[in-house]
Amino acid sequence: MSSEPEVSALAINVTIPQALRWTDTRRGEEFRLTTLNVRLLPDGRLAVKAYGRPVGGGRGAYVSFPVPDRPELAALVSDAAVRAGVLWAAHRGPG
Repeated sequence: MSSEPEVSALAINVTIPQALRWTDTRRGEEFRLTTLNVRLLPDGRLAVKAYGRPVGGGRGAYVSFPVPDRPELAALVSDAAVRAGVLWAAHRGPG
């Protein structure tokens, strides 16, 4: 290729350890948040949303939640981004 490819998205999913999980309510239904979706923005910052399942069971809607401003969650996001970078740098190509 003669030019750098344009990468439009770079995202990772991170499992939230049991000790760091929390609940939040949306549309009257309580959700237990178990996964973070972390996106690398074009300016180098990270955008993070949390996802989970209804506490009452079932699949529920795929609805995003804000991530609380807690140091241990910020550290999880940072550590996951570094780990993802290491994994991407060590890729062995397709297939």
